[in-house]
Amino acid sequence: MNLALRTLLFACCLPFAVHAAPLREGIVFSAGPAPTPVRSGATQRLAYELHLTNHADAPLVLERIEVLDAASTVPLAALAADELQAALRLAGAARGEPPTRTLPPGRSAIAYLDLRFDASRAAPGALRHRLAWSRDGAMTTVEGADTRVSARAPVVLGAPLGDGDWVALYDPAMARGHRRVAFAIDGSLRIPARHAVDWMRVDAGGRLSHGDEQVLANWYGYGADVFAVADATVVAVRDSIAEPARLDATTRHPLEDASGNHVSLDLGDGRYVHYEHLQPGSVSVRVGERVKRGAPIARLGFTGDATGPHLHLHVSDGATPLAGEGLPFVLDAYDAVGAFPSMGALGRPYASEPGTRTCTNELPSPAAVVRFVLRDERSAAGLKD
Repeated sequence: MNLALRTLLFACCLPFAVHAAPLREGIVFSAGPAPTPVRSGATQRLAYELHLTNHADAPLVLERIEVLDAASTVPLAALAADELQAALRLAGAARGEPPTRTLPPGRSAIAYLDLRFDASRAAPGALRHRLAWSRDGAMTTVEGADTRVSARAPVVLGAPLGDGDWVALYDPAMARGHRRVAFAIDGSLRIPARHAVDWMRVDAGGRLSHGDEQVLANWYGYGADVFAVADATVVAVRDSIAEPARLDATTRHPLEDASGNHVSLDLGDGRYVHYEHLQPGSVSVRVGERVKRGAPIARLGFTGDATGPHLHLHVSDGATPLAGEGLPFVLDAYDAVGAFPSMGALGRPYASEPGTRTCTNELPSPAAVVRFVLRDERSAAGLKD
Protein backbone atom coordinates (compact mmCIF):
# COMPACT_ATOMS: atom_id res chain seq x y z
CA MET A 1 0.00 0.00 0.00
CA ASN A 2 1.52 3.28 -1.07
CA LEU A 3 1.83 6.27 1.22
CA ALA A 4 -1.00 8.27 -0.42
CA LEU A 5 -3.50 5.42 0.06
CA ARG A 6 -2.50 4.88 3.69
CA THR A 7 -2.93 8.62 4.36
CA LEU A 8 -6.39 8.59 2.75
CA LEU A 9 -7.53 5.58 4.83
CA PHE A 10 -6.24 7.16 8.06
CA ALA A 11 -8.09 10.41 7.33
CA CYS A 12 -11.34 8.51 6.72
CA CYS A 13 -11.14 6.99 10.18
CA LEU A 14 -11.04 10.39 11.95
CA PRO A 15 -14.27 11.75 13.56
CA PHE A 16 -16.10 14.31 11.42
CA ALA A 17 -16.17 16.96 14.24
CA VAL A 18 -12.52 17.96 14.61
CA HIS A 19 -12.96 21.71 15.22
CA ALA A 20 -12.82 22.01 19.02
CA ALA A 21 -13.89 25.24 20.72
CA PRO A 22 -10.96 27.46 21.73
CA LEU A 23 -9.72 26.85 25.27
CA ARG A 24 -9.56 29.85 27.57
CA GLU A 25 -8.02 30.00 31.01
CA GLY A 26 -10.37 31.43 33.56
CA ILE A 27 -11.68 31.12 37.08
CA VAL A 28 -11.10 28.20 39.42
CA PHE A 29 -13.81 28.00 42.08
CA SER A 30 -14.73 25.80 45.02
CA ALA A 31 -17.23 25.81 47.88
CA GLY A 32 -16.32 26.41 51.50
CA PRO A 33 -17.45 24.25 54.44
CA ALA A 34 -20.73 22.40 53.87
CA PRO A 35 -23.65 24.58 54.99
CA THR A 36 -26.19 23.54 57.62
CA PRO A 37 -29.84 24.62 57.33
CA VAL A 38 -30.89 26.91 60.19
CA ARG A 39 -34.48 27.80 60.95
CA SER A 40 -35.28 31.47 61.47
CA GLY A 41 -38.99 32.21 61.65
CA ALA A 42 -40.77 30.99 58.54
CA THR A 43 -37.53 30.46 56.64
CA GLN A 44 -34.49 28.25 56.77
CA ARG A 45 -31.11 29.67 55.82
CA LEU A 46 -28.02 28.21 54.17
CA ALA A 47 -24.93 30.38 54.62
CA TYR A 48 -21.71 29.36 52.86
CA GLU A 49 -19.05 30.68 50.48
CA LEU A 50 -17.59 30.20 47.02
CA HIS A 51 -13.85 30.80 46.70
CA LEU A 52 -12.85 32.17 43.26
CA THR A 53 -9.38 32.68 41.71
CA ASN A 54 -8.59 34.23 38.33
CA HIS A 55 -5.90 32.14 36.58
CA ALA A 56 -6.12 34.05 33.30
CA ASP A 57 -3.66 36.72 32.17
CA ALA A 58 -6.37 39.39 31.95
CA PRO A 59 -9.16 40.77 34.16
CA LEU A 60 -12.35 38.73 34.17
CA VAL A 61 -15.77 40.17 34.97
CA LEU A 62 -18.11 37.96 36.97
CA GLU A 63 -21.54 38.10 35.36
CA ARG A 64 -23.67 35.54 37.18
CA ILE A 65 -23.65 32.87 39.88
CA GLU A 66 -26.45 30.32 39.90
CA VAL A 67 -27.05 27.82 42.71
CA LEU A 68 -28.54 24.52 41.56
CA ASP A 69 -29.98 21.51 43.32
CA ALA A 70 -27.23 19.03 42.49
CA ALA A 71 -29.68 16.14 42.21
CA SER A 72 -32.14 17.76 39.81
CA THR A 73 -30.12 20.73 38.43
CA VAL A 74 -33.16 22.91 39.28
CA PRO A 75 -32.00 26.52 39.88
CA LEU A 76 -32.47 27.56 43.49
CA ALA A 77 -31.01 31.06 43.42
CA ALA A 78 -29.13 33.41 41.12
CA LEU A 79 -26.96 36.48 41.67
CA ALA A 80 -26.16 39.03 38.97
CA ALA A 81 -25.38 42.73 38.51
CA ASP A 82 -25.50 44.77 41.76
CA GLU A 83 -26.64 41.84 43.89
CA LEU A 84 -23.66 39.78 42.76
CA GLN A 85 -21.28 42.67 43.29
CA ALA A 86 -22.53 43.16 46.84
CA ALA A 87 -21.91 39.49 47.62
CA LEU A 88 -18.24 39.57 46.51
CA ARG A 89 -15.09 40.63 48.32
CA LEU A 90 -11.59 40.55 46.84
CA ALA A 91 -8.96 38.86 48.98
CA GLY A 92 -6.82 41.47 50.67
CA ALA A 93 -9.22 44.29 49.87
CA ALA A 94 -8.51 47.37 51.95
CA ARG A 95 -11.12 48.85 54.28
CA GLY A 96 -13.36 51.13 52.30
CA GLU A 97 -12.36 49.63 48.95
CA PRO A 98 -15.52 49.61 46.81
CA PRO A 99 -17.01 46.25 45.78
CA THR A 100 -16.39 45.05 42.25
CA ARG A 101 -17.28 42.19 39.91
CA THR A 102 -13.90 42.44 38.17
CA LEU A 103 -11.35 39.85 39.22
CA PRO A 104 -7.80 40.99 38.28
CA PRO A 105 -5.25 38.38 37.09
CA GLY A 106 -4.02 36.25 39.97
CA ARG A 107 -6.52 37.69 42.46
CA SER A 108 -8.97 35.71 44.56
CA ALA A 109 -12.38 36.61 45.90
CA ILE A 110 -15.05 35.16 48.14
CA ALA A 111 -18.71 35.11 47.16
CA TYR A 112 -20.78 35.12 50.35
CA LEU A 113 -23.98 33.19 49.66
CA ASP A 114 -27.05 33.31 51.89
CA LEU A 115 -29.89 31.14 50.58
CA ARG A 116 -33.42 31.24 52.00
CA PHE A 117 -36.03 28.48 51.79
CA ASP A 118 -39.50 28.01 53.17
CA ALA A 119 -39.09 26.33 56.57
CA SER A 120 -41.67 23.68 55.64
CA ARG A 121 -39.64 22.59 52.62
CA ALA A 122 -36.80 20.09 52.83
CA ALA A 123 -33.40 21.54 52.03
CA PRO A 124 -31.55 20.03 49.04
CA GLY A 125 -29.04 17.30 49.84
CA ALA A 126 -26.28 18.85 47.73
CA LEU A 127 -25.62 22.00 45.73
CA ARG A 128 -23.94 22.69 42.38
CA HIS A 129 -22.95 26.05 40.94
CA ARG A 130 -23.01 27.62 37.50
CA LEU A 131 -20.56 30.48 37.06
CA ALA A 132 -20.47 32.93 34.13
CA TRP A 133 -17.77 35.49 33.42
CA SER A 134 -16.79 37.70 30.50
CA ARG A 135 -13.49 38.68 28.90
CA ASP A 136 -13.36 41.26 26.15
CA GLY A 137 -17.05 40.70 25.48
CA ALA A 138 -16.76 36.90 25.20
CA MET A 139 -18.80 34.95 27.78
CA THR A 140 -17.70 31.70 29.45
CA THR A 141 -19.98 29.51 31.56
CA VAL A 142 -18.89 26.54 33.67
CA GLU A 143 -20.48 24.32 36.31
CA GLY A 144 -18.89 22.83 39.39
CA ALA A 145 -18.03 23.54 43.03
CA ASP A 146 -20.36 20.80 44.24
CA THR A 147 -20.96 20.75 47.97
CA ARG A 148 -23.14 18.63 50.19
CA VAL A 149 -25.65 20.18 52.58
CA SER A 150 -24.87 19.01 56.09
CA ALA A 151 -27.49 16.82 57.74
CA ARG A 152 -26.07 17.66 61.16
CA ALA A 153 -28.53 19.66 63.26
CA PRO A 154 -27.39 23.06 64.58
CA VAL A 155 -26.32 23.09 68.20
CA VAL A 156 -29.14 24.13 70.56
CA LEU A 157 -28.23 26.74 73.18
CA GLY A 158 -29.93 27.99 76.31
CA ALA A 159 -30.22 31.65 77.30
CA PRO A 160 -26.89 33.55 77.33
CA LEU A 161 -28.37 36.57 79.15
CA GLY A 162 -31.12 37.36 81.63
CA ASP A 163 -34.09 39.68 81.99
CA GLY A 164 -34.78 42.51 79.58
CA ASP A 165 -35.30 43.06 75.88
CA TRP A 166 -32.30 42.03 73.80
CA VAL A 167 -31.75 42.76 70.12
CA ALA A 168 -30.01 40.12 67.99
CA LEU A 169 -27.50 42.10 65.94
CA TYR A 170 -26.16 40.46 62.81
CA ASP A 171 -26.43 41.22 59.11
CA PRO A 172 -25.27 38.70 56.49
CA ALA A 173 -24.96 41.50 53.92
CA MET A 174 -22.83 43.86 56.02
CA ALA A 175 -19.49 44.42 54.27
CA ARG A 176 -17.39 44.15 57.44
CA GLY A 177 -19.87 42.17 59.53
CA HIS A 178 -19.11 38.88 61.27
CA ARG A 179 -20.28 36.90 58.26
CA ARG A 180 -17.74 38.47 55.93
CA VAL A 181 -14.53 38.57 57.94
CA ALA A 182 -12.15 35.74 57.05
CA PHE A 183 -8.91 35.17 58.93
CA ALA A 184 -5.81 33.55 57.39
CA ILE A 185 -4.16 32.17 60.54
CA ASP A 186 -1.60 29.35 60.83
CA GLY A 187 -1.93 28.49 57.15
CA SER A 188 -5.73 28.14 57.05
CA LEU A 189 -8.49 30.52 55.96
CA ARG A 190 -11.45 30.49 58.32
CA ILE A 191 -14.60 32.46 59.13
CA PRO A 192 -14.94 31.86 62.88
CA ALA A 193 -17.92 34.20 63.42
CA ARG A 194 -19.89 33.13 60.32
CA HIS A 195 -23.03 32.74 62.47
CA ALA A 196 -22.21 35.15 65.31
CA VAL A 197 -24.79 37.33 67.03
CA ASP A 198 -24.11 40.48 69.04
CA TRP A 199 -26.61 40.97 71.87
CA MET A 200 -27.50 44.47 73.06
CA ARG A 201 -30.18 45.40 75.58
CA VAL A 202 -32.76 48.03 74.59
CA ASP A 203 -35.53 49.85 76.42
CA ALA A 204 -39.17 50.07 75.34
CA GLY A 205 -38.29 52.92 72.97
CA GLY A 206 -35.51 50.99 71.25
CA ARG A 207 -32.75 52.99 72.95
CA LEU A 208 -29.46 51.37 73.93
CA SER A 209 -28.53 53.83 76.67
CA HIS A 210 -29.72 56.77 78.74
CA GLY A 211 -27.98 60.06 79.42
CA ASP A 212 -24.48 60.41 77.96
CA GLU A 213 -24.05 57.39 75.65
CA GLN A 214 -20.25 57.70 75.93
CA VAL A 215 -20.47 56.53 79.55
CA LEU A 216 -20.37 52.74 79.69
CA ALA A 217 -22.57 52.46 82.78
CA ASN A 218 -25.37 54.30 80.95
CA TRP A 219 -25.84 51.42 78.52
CA TYR A 220 -28.74 49.20 79.55
CA GLY A 221 -26.86 45.96 78.97
CA TYR A 222 -23.55 46.96 80.54
CA GLY A 223 -22.62 44.74 83.48
CA ALA A 224 -25.43 42.23 82.88
CA ASP A 225 -24.74 38.67 84.00
CA VAL A 226 -23.69 36.30 81.23
CA PHE A 227 -24.78 32.67 81.60
CA ALA A 228 -23.56 29.27 80.47
CA VAL A 229 -25.75 28.17 77.55
CA ALA A 230 -25.20 24.46 78.23
CA ASP A 231 -23.57 22.01 80.60
CA ALA A 232 -20.02 22.34 79.38
CA THR A 233 -16.29 22.48 80.16
CA VAL A 234 -14.35 25.74 80.16
CA VAL A 235 -11.50 25.52 77.63
CA ALA A 236 -10.32 29.14 77.25
CA VAL A 237 -10.42 32.26 79.44
CA ARG A 238 -9.07 35.80 79.05
CA ASP A 239 -9.72 38.39 81.76
CA SER A 240 -6.76 40.76 81.57
CA ILE A 241 -7.77 43.35 78.94
CA ALA A 242 -8.72 46.75 80.32
CA GLU A 243 -11.77 48.75 79.29
CA PRO A 244 -11.57 52.34 78.08
CA ALA A 245 -13.12 54.89 80.42
CA ARG A 246 -15.56 56.00 77.72
CA LEU A 247 -16.75 54.81 74.32
CA ASP A 248 -14.96 57.62 72.52
CA ALA A 249 -11.67 56.59 74.16
CA THR A 250 -11.58 53.18 72.52
CA THR A 251 -8.72 52.21 70.19
CA ARG A 252 -8.02 49.43 67.71
CA HIS A 253 -6.43 46.28 69.13
CA PRO A 254 -3.97 43.76 67.73
CA LEU A 255 -5.65 40.65 66.39
CA GLU A 256 -4.88 38.59 69.49
CA ASP A 257 -6.77 41.13 71.65
CA ALA A 258 -9.68 41.87 69.29
CA SER A 259 -12.05 39.47 71.09
CA GLY A 260 -11.41 41.27 74.36
CA ASN A 261 -11.93 39.34 77.56
CA HIS A 262 -13.60 36.07 76.67
CA VAL A 263 -14.72 32.62 77.78
CA SER A 264 -14.91 29.52 75.57
CA LEU A 265 -16.91 26.43 76.52
CA ASP A 266 -16.56 22.91 75.09
CA LEU A 267 -20.08 21.74 74.19
CA GLY A 268 -18.89 18.30 73.09
CA ASP A 269 -18.95 16.67 69.67
CA GLY A 270 -16.33 19.11 68.37
CA ARG A 271 -18.36 22.27 68.99
CA TYR A 272 -17.44 25.24 71.16
CA VAL A 273 -19.29 28.40 72.17
CA HIS A 274 -17.44 31.69 72.58
CA TYR A 275 -18.40 34.76 74.65
CA GLU A 276 -16.46 37.94 73.82
CA HIS A 277 -15.99 41.58 75.02
CA LEU A 278 -16.54 40.69 78.68
CA GLN A 279 -16.12 43.16 81.53
CA PRO A 280 -12.60 43.03 83.03
CA GLY A 281 -12.42 41.22 86.35
CA SER A 282 -15.84 39.66 85.87
CA VAL A 283 -14.92 36.18 84.62
CA SER A 284 -15.81 33.73 87.38
CA VAL A 285 -14.73 30.43 85.80
CA ARG A 286 -11.38 28.83 85.06
CA VAL A 287 -10.05 26.47 82.39
CA GLY A 288 -11.00 22.85 83.09
CA GLU A 289 -14.01 23.74 85.22
CA ARG A 290 -17.39 22.13 84.51
CA VAL A 291 -20.28 24.57 84.41
CA LYS A 292 -24.01 23.98 84.52
CA ARG A 293 -26.40 25.55 82.07
CA GLY A 294 -27.76 28.80 83.51
CA ALA A 295 -24.78 29.41 85.80
CA PRO A 296 -23.27 32.95 85.66
CA ILE A 297 -19.79 32.95 84.14
CA ALA A 298 -19.01 36.66 83.55
CA ARG A 299 -20.56 40.09 82.92
CA LEU A 300 -21.24 41.97 79.68
CA GLY A 301 -18.60 44.57 78.94
CA PHE A 302 -16.71 46.62 76.37
CA THR A 303 -13.26 45.11 75.81
CA GLY A 304 -11.46 44.41 72.56
CA ASP A 305 -12.74 45.69 69.22
CA ALA A 306 -16.32 46.76 69.92
CA THR A 307 -18.49 49.73 68.98
CA GLY A 308 -20.52 49.60 72.20
CA PRO A 309 -21.11 47.36 75.23
CA HIS A 310 -22.54 44.05 74.03
CA LEU A 311 -22.15 40.29 74.23
CA HIS A 312 -20.66 38.67 71.14
CA LEU A 313 -21.70 35.01 70.92
CA HIS A 314 -20.68 32.46 68.34
CA VAL A 315 -20.18 28.70 67.94
CA SER A 316 -17.27 27.14 66.05
CA ASP A 317 -15.28 23.93 65.71
CA GLY A 318 -12.22 25.53 67.36
CA ALA A 319 -11.45 25.82 71.07
CA THR A 320 -10.54 29.53 70.98
CA PRO A 321 -12.48 32.43 69.40
CA LEU A 322 -10.51 32.69 66.13
CA ALA A 323 -9.33 29.09 65.80
CA GLY A 324 -12.18 27.38 63.96
CA GLU A 325 -14.89 27.56 61.34
CA GLY A 326 -18.11 29.19 62.49
CA LEU A 327 -21.04 26.81 63.01
CA PRO A 328 -24.76 27.60 63.18
CA PHE A 329 -26.78 27.52 66.38
CA VAL A 330 -30.37 28.00 67.53
CA LEU A 331 -31.92 28.97 70.85
CA ASP A 332 -34.08 26.40 72.55
CA ALA A 333 -36.69 29.01 73.57
CA TYR A 334 -37.25 32.76 73.51
CA ASP A 335 -40.18 35.15 73.39
CA ALA A 336 -40.38 37.30 70.25
CA VAL A 337 -40.94 40.94 71.28
CA GLY A 338 -40.51 42.80 68.00
CA ALA A 339 -37.94 43.82 65.40
CA PHE A 340 -36.06 46.81 64.06
CA PRO A 341 -36.31 47.28 60.29
CA SER A 342 -32.50 47.28 60.13
CA MET A 343 -29.44 47.64 62.32
CA GLY A 344 -29.29 51.29 61.33
CA ALA A 345 -32.63 51.88 63.08
CA LEU A 346 -31.25 51.08 66.54
CA GLY A 347 -32.08 53.78 69.04
CA ARG A 348 -35.52 54.41 67.59
CA PRO A 349 -38.84 52.65 68.34
CA TYR A 350 -39.15 49.19 66.82
CA ALA A 351 -42.20 47.31 65.53
CA SER A 352 -43.71 45.27 68.38
CA GLU A 353 -45.20 41.80 68.09
CA PRO A 354 -49.02 41.83 68.41
CA GLY A 355 -48.83 39.33 71.28
CA THR A 356 -46.48 36.97 73.07
CA ARG A 357 -44.98 34.45 70.67
CA THR A 358 -42.61 31.83 72.03
CA CYS A 359 -40.14 30.44 69.50
CA THR A 360 -38.36 27.11 69.97
CA ASN A 361 -35.21 25.81 68.30
CA GLU A 362 -34.86 28.88 66.09
CA LEU A 363 -32.37 31.64 65.46
CA PRO A 364 -33.92 35.11 65.80
CA SER A 365 -34.00 37.05 62.55
CA PRO A 366 -31.54 39.96 62.10
CA ALA A 367 -32.37 42.91 64.40
CA ALA A 368 -35.14 40.94 66.18
CA VAL A 369 -35.90 41.87 69.80
CA VAL A 370 -36.31 38.92 72.17
CA ARG A 371 -36.75 38.01 75.82
CA PHE A 372 -34.80 34.96 76.94
CA VAL A 373 -36.42 32.09 78.78
CA LEU A 374 -34.19 31.67 81.81
CA ARG A 375 -36.04 30.93 85.07
CA ASP A 376 -36.14 27.13 84.69
CA GLU A 377 -32.45 27.07 83.82
CA ARG A 378 -31.46 29.01 86.92
CA SER A 379 -33.55 26.70 89.07
CA ALA A 380 -31.86 23.68 87.52
CA ALA A 381 -28.47 25.25 88.27
CA GLY A 382 -29.48 25.74 91.92
CA LEU A 383 -29.49 29.54 91.62
CA LYS A 384 -31.94 32.13 92.96
CA ASP A 385 -33.42 35.07 91.05
